[in-house]
Amino acid sequence: MNCPHCGIAFHDRWTEADIPGTDWTALATTCPGCDKKTIRLELRSHTPDEPVPEVHLEFMAYPRTTQRKPTPQEVPDEIKQDYEEACMVLSDSNKASAALSRRCLQAILRSQGYTQRDLAQQIKALLGEQDAAKAIPTALRETVDAIRNFGNFSAHPVTDQTTLQIINVDPEEAEWCLEILEAMFDHYYVKPAQAKARKAALNAKLAAAGKPLSK
Repeated sequence: MNCPHCGIAFHDRWTEADIPGTDWTALATTCPGCDKKTIRLELRSHTPDEPVPEVHLEFMAYPRTTQRKPTPQEVPDEIKQDYEEACMVLSDSNKASAALSRRCLQAILRSQGYTQRDLAQQIKALLGEQDAAKAIPTALRETVDAIRNFGNFSAHPVTDQTTLQIINVDPEEAEWCLEILEAMFDHYYVKPAQAKARKAALNAKLAAAGKPLSK
């Protein structure tokens, strides 16, 4: 497995210790790359009929990790922090995760010039954008529009003062909020950065050849 701290592969050598009075076993290992520990817990059955205990449940105790792909480096830090926390708490609280996701979405839209106080109004402005250069693709439009139906969202305006308002949502809705954010990251941050890098590479080649730069 890869170290959840630094991402460097390390030998899967675990030290085990049964937790007294329970069926849980704690396993720990240290990454040779960053020297940080990883701890996981396993719920095992211990019966005479099972020479090798069966693992019924396991989870990472430290560090807390998420199964989602890493946040693109192009995403601003303040948005990245809220997004990663939304990922982290998803398994503990759908409502908390969705609240953080909505705050991320509001921050993204504000950075793109949609400064309405109410997130629902920001989304409405985005979907009604008349400037072709700022309009989002059809598939992303449909995805973003769906968030207004989550947890009776339209009945709970999320303003600057109620950004982290807790609204009941289903697990699928909370996870979809994260997927929407990932699509927004790709559209607003990743693809523009890639286009800028390609243009810079092209201009470097044109300059080396003594030709006019692209505009």
